[in-house]
Amino acid sequence: MNPIKGIRVLVVDDEPNILQFLELGLLNEGFEVKTAPDGMAALTMIPQFRPHVAILDVMMPGIDGFEVCRMLKKSENVAIIMLTAKDEVDDRVKGLMLGADDYMVKPFSFEELLARIHARVRNQFPMLAGEASFGPFRIEDRRKEIQLEGRVLELSPTEYELLKFLVVNHGIVMSKALILEKVWGYDFGGDENIVEVYIRSLREKLGDREHRLIRTLRGAGYRVDLP
Repeated sequence: MNPIKGIRVLVVDDEPNILQFLELGLLNEGFEVKTAPDGMAALTMIPQFRPHVAILDVMMPGIDGFEVCRMLKKSENVAIIMLTAKDEVDDRVKGLMLGADDYMVKPFSFEELLARIHARVRNQFPMLAGEASFGPFRIEDRRKEIQLEGRVLELSPTEYELLKFLVVNHGIVMSKALILEKVWGYDFGGDENIVEVYIRSLREKLGDREHRLIRTLRGAGYRVDLP
């Protein structure tokens, strides 16, 4: 399985052996890992660590995994995998009703857990996995390649970053100032009209003569509308 860089995983379990086993295994796979022995400790570290994936044991003293799951789903965009020593339907249903994304029963295979983590990341954080589809567009970030309806677009590095920024944020109006900051960098000292030049070039390469894909909103900026 290809490693996914930059993914933060929080493991919460009151069994030290499981914490150590999962921490070492996940670190070896390239993940950033934090561990917590109980629900309270997990909740205190979440605001700074901001995990992409949380692996929660159901049965813990104090705040159990169900309550941590409920509180996490209220405030964070996080994929939650619940662990339990009991293979009971009621526990599965309760966890899923509270927002859990997946469920595993102890003892479990590390390889299977790893596969489920990768699946959740691809589903909830596709750009971190290196590729994602948005309407007719497919972005493969590792290859620095964008396809439109299966056709690979011939883009310069700046055109690639600009189109990716607009497509990922489709439906949202992006001002020239924001585009300059995110694509060219906050310290860019040139004329903001350079954005117009690159938008014109992108429209030509997209065959967007009627500006249906990249729309101009006068005085506001640009917006990508997906069919």
